[in-house]
Amino acid sequence: MQIISNYPWYYTLLCLLAGFVLSGALYFRDKKNVDRSKTLLICLAGLRFVSVSLIALLLLDIFIKRLVNETEKPVIILAQDNSSSIVAGKDSSELKTEYTKALTSFVNAVKEKYDVKSYQFDSEIKSSVPLVSGIDFKGKETDISNVFSDIENNYANKNIGAIILATDGIYNKGTNPLYSIDKLNAPIYTIALGDTIPLKDVWIQTINHNQIAYLGNAFPAEVIVNSIDLKDKQVTVSISQQGKLVKQENVNITSNSFSKNYNFTLDATSSGVQKYTVTLSTLEDDKNKQNNNQSFIVDVIDNREKILILANAPHPDIAAIEQSISASQTYEVEVCLLDKFSKPLKPYSLVILHQTANIPQRILAELKANNQSVFFIGLNSPAGILGIDVHTTNNRFNDVEPSVQTHFSLFTISDDLKNYLKELPDVTCNFGNQTMSNGANALINQRIGTVETDNPLFYFNELNGIKTASFIGDGLWRWRMRDFADHNNFNLFNELISKTVQYLSVKADKSFFRVFNKKIINETESLDFTAEVYNQSYEQITEPDVTLTLKDAQNKTYNYTFSKKQTFYNLSAGQFPAGEYAYEAKVKYGDKLYTKAGLVIVKEIVSEKINTVANHQLLFQLSKQSGGKLVYRNQLEQLQKEILANDTIKSITYSHKQLNDLVNLKWLFFLILLLLSVEWFLRKYNGKV
Repeated sequence: MQIISNYPWYYTLLCLLAGFVLSGALYFRDKKNVDRSKTLLICLAGLRFVSVSLIALLLLDIFIKRLVNETEKPVIILAQDNSSSIVAGKDSSELKTEYTKALTSFVNAVKEKYDVKSYQFDSEIKSSVPLVSGIDFKGKETDISNVFSDIENNYANKNIGAIILATDGIYNKGTNPLYSIDKLNAPIYTIALGDTIPLKDVWIQTINHNQIAYLGNAFPAEVIVNSIDLKDKQVTVSISQQGKLVKQENVNITSNSFSKNYNFTLDATSSGVQKYTVTLSTLEDDKNKQNNNQSFIVDVIDNREKILILANAPHPDIAAIEQSISASQTYEVEVCLLDKFSKPLKPYSLVILHQTANIPQRILAELKANNQSVFFIGLNSPAGILGIDVHTTNNRFNDVEPSVQTHFSLFTISDDLKNYLKELPDVTCNFGNQTMSNGANALINQRIGTVETDNPLFYFNELNGIKTASFIGDGLWRWRMRDFADHNNFNLFNELISKTVQYLSVKADKSFFRVFNKKIINETESLDFTAEVYNQSYEQITEPDVTLTLKDAQNKTYNYTFSKKQTFYNLSAGQFPAGEYAYEAKVKYGDKLYTKAGLVIVKEIVSEKINTVANHQLLFQLSKQSGGKLVYRNQLEQLQKEILANDTIKSITYSHKQLNDLVNLKWLFFLILLLLSVEWFLRKYNGKV
């Protein structure tokens, strides 16, 4: 131990001198104490001397430096798998009773010598629940690798004696756990649970399907059927919707280890979120019927954008544009000659004009009244709507090649397309100069030979909120043909057209109340909403309260109020059981009430029902690779003895220097208090001393 002070050594003598002078003046200079007992006076003076000296020393910032030894007990980490596949076998009742009792006894015995940290895990790790009493074996997924990652993050510098992993070895989330143990410097003892004997079983392994389909279109669904030890049996795989059979096919099981893909084509006949159920007919020999049905959900969209192509006359460009737009199911394309068109323009998200320099006044008036986007293709652009002036010379033309503009930023095209545009053939343009209006953006300029000009070939403009685009040339179809000739597909040309159409057809949301959420979530995900409220100037505000009512299929209602953030609202409603939930959000601002309604589908996770055969080989590899051992659930006493007798699992003593301020020593405070109290008592007891 070493005493350190920020003051010279003689300051300590001054503190002692102060105690001596004060105590002497109090008890030996006072004439009233002449007749008192010398022994009593010396005792009282001594008490006062010590207490005053100690108080004075506390003012000197004295520190005590000492060497402290601390012993850290080894940490035993026990991770118990809480997923439902653990109790999928015939011994499920024994696992819930006998095993949990044996595990409790094991933990109580080991924690007398070691520091035991217990976890439950399935898709996530839970450390705040009781190990045994909290086990319910209801986890929907299993992520073993996440256990090792969590141990690495939280116990990197701890004295880990051993890791005990109790599981069946089945994982259906995360990576292979063998890849996650390299950084763990501790043996892994595995407790093998579950049954490794495959049961006779036929099940639906996976359903591959589109997340989104469009009303009136067909979409594919692929069902993968697996089977074990049911050779020469036959089942039926069927797809139904709302209890109505949609598709069906016979499955002939031709081997004891059977797997086959079955492809179905379904029709999107109703809009909204549609639920389909795939079912396998039951067999008497099938020992696990829980995995004989699965559901999948498809969001059927009814609001396909309508695109109108108005042409002055038939032309190859029209077919090229129509086919590229139709390649995406997002759009519905209609083609008509300009002089034959008599419908209103309001239903169309985008109007494409081809070689239409002279547009009827009715069309121009409607375009302006509807604030509709226009995409012009052709040599002679209609005046006044595209933001460009073309000065031609005696109807002369140039053959020009494309030159990509790197500063274009309205949308992004792929590097492949940027590079390929240089290779495309020339198109015909008017001979002369073009002058773009302020705010116009050119994606492609004209290149004549090796000379890159400032004249635009393909450009965009926005005026008073109306988006326009113009390709002021003839021969766009040649680009599509070249793309196919070079790549055997139209992907790059389709990208150019689809990005253009998407930019022009997207409408800005002008509503004053907006609610955002996922339409389809898994039952392990939290149901989250965000909302935005705008005033009449379209400034985001968070003054009014936003409420939400959630209703399940049984009409049970849940009421919530959004939390206010800086510029938006947030609501996390938590996890819900699988099912269909309708919501309605409301906000009142001023004298107006705004509402938004929608539907959320919570999908059931069936991963734990598909594969129920324990993978003890994986557990053996984990133990062998880490220097541990595999035991079975009836060998917990053996595991207990082995861990308690393991000489490599031992405590570690750390030595470190500790610096304490004298004023922080609590015992010193109580000592001074005791000295003053004894002095006061003796004074009172002996009468006014």
